[in-house]
Order: sequence, then C-alpha cells, then structure tokens
Amino acid sequence: MKYMLMMQFKVGGWKTGNIGTWPPEDVQANIDFLRRFHADLDEAGELVAHQGLGGPETIRVVQAAKNAEPAITDGPFPESKEFLAGFWIVDVDTPARAWEIAARLSSLPGRGGGPANVPIEVRPLMADKGADV
Repeated sequence: MKYMLMMQFKVGGWKTGNIGTWPPEDVQANIDFLRRFHADLDEAGELVAHQGLGGPETIRVVQAAKNAEPAITDGPFPESKEFLAGFWIVDVDTPARAWEIAARLSSLPGRGGGPANVPIEVRPLMADKGADV
C-alpha cells in the first residue's frame, strides 16, 4: 500500500525559524539525517518519491476564472496556520509501518540538534484503495 507522508510547518515564525536561519552544524545534522533516512527507505524498497517544497512566500492558489483564465492569489495566507513543507511517498505492507516511518521522520534534528517532532500527516493514496483517479 502506498502512503503519502506530508511534513507540516507553522506559518508563524517561518521568517525567523526556517532552516536558512539555523547554525551550519544544525543544518548539516538535519541533512545527514535525511540522507540516512532516504537511503534506509530506498534499501528497504519502501521509498517511492520525496520532495521538499518552497516556503510559504512562494505559495500561489490558482482557480479558473469565469473565462477559464487562471485567477492567482499570492501567499502566504493569514488564515493558514501551517503549510506543506515536503512530502514522501512510501510503499509499505501495513498502515503501522507508514506510521513508524512518519514517527522517525518527525524526529529529524531541528535547531539546536534535538528532535524537531514535526507533525507528519499520513494518508493512503486513493489508487491503492481501488479508486480509479
């Protein structure tokens, strides 16, 4: 079964707390963790894809206007408390394994070197549930 693991970050404090503001040794610890994490999942045959995303200042919401032209709203959006920072798609045998992977990811090193305990949303992919989308 495939699952998407989505890493969330708080919009408030992004400007002063994003990884670009961290000491170099904390950035390196975070990168080293993610490299090991990805290598372990790849070796286990569980990693399908992963990608970090731009910060909230790069978000655009696009809707079709009445003439079908794109109507674009710039972010960040004050009504949003969190934003999607990155995602992983894993292919595992059980939901419990997806949750285990998400917990490990959540504990990646944050500023100061301790576990960040970042919220990770875990959702099954619809195609794996028999939906034809």
